[in-house]
Formats: sequence, structure tokens, C-alpha cells
Amino acid sequence: MVCLGNICRSPTAHGVFNNRIKNAGLADKIHVDCSGTGNYHIGEKPDRRSIETAAQRGYDLSSFRARQVQANDFERFDYILAMDNANLRDLQARCPQAYLSKLQLFLDYAGADCEAVPDPYFSGAEGFDVVLDLIEDASDGLLAYIRDRHFPDPVGG
Repeated sequence: MVCLGNICRSPTAHGVFNNRIKNAGLADKIHVDCSGTGNYHIGEKPDRRSIETAAQRGYDLSSFRARQVQANDFERFDYILAMDNANLRDLQARCPQAYLSKLQLFLDYAGADCEAVPDPYFSGAEGFDVVLDLIEDASDGLLAYIRDRHFPDPVGG
């Protein structure tokens, strides 16, 4: 999960998707992480408003710390999901050719007709609710996709 500073959107996506995989009994099979394309907030906790909005829906983001995308992330992860087109372009510019197919927009997995998770940093509380709504939707779609692709039900099961 990748956004710009790794303090709003991507830690929210990390927390929500962690919750989804835990509830699906896949926490031991799927590893989730988040990072930012920028280095503005390395080592910082998520934005207080992200933590509070997520907590209201039962997600705990308090243990996350911002980090910047590292070169080995492109090899290490199967899915590298950007929150918007600007971050996707930044990832594409950094990514070795062999791993470009791993890069996508996170909302490619959402049912909503929206391309980007908007950056709520300069918005009011409602911006963080919108982000959480979109992320919950995309997390459900991503989990369904991963289950179908990597953990199909056994024949006759």
C-alpha cells in the first residue's frame, strides 16, 4: 500500500486490509506493509485524524511508522498498490522493468467508480471518512481477488 507520505492513506489501507485477512483466516499467509514515495514523515506515526477515524470503525493504526519505498520492495511484494496516479507514476519511474506488472492503483479493486483515494491531509474530518469508505471497498475487492487467485476452494470443498 503506497501513498505520498505514508501517514494517511497507505497506513489506513494497511490496517483495514490486515483486519480483512485476519478475519478471513489468512493472516499467516498474506503479509501487508505500507510505505510512501516521499521521505517527509519517516519514522512518524500515522496522522492523528487517520488513527482516530480508523479507530471509530475498529481498526488500530497506532503501531505503524512511516517509511519510504525501498528498492527491494519491488521484488519482495507481489502487489504494490498506489493510492493515486501521481504515486503510481513515481513508483513506475523507480521500478525495475521486471516488476512493473506488480504496480496498480489500489482502487482497481474497488466497486466504486473512482480512480484515486484522495489525500485527506488538508481536508476536514469528512475527508478521512471518505478515504476509509474507499479503502474498505477496495480491501474487500482485493481480498476476493487474492482468494480466488491464490487460495481457491478445493474441488468438492
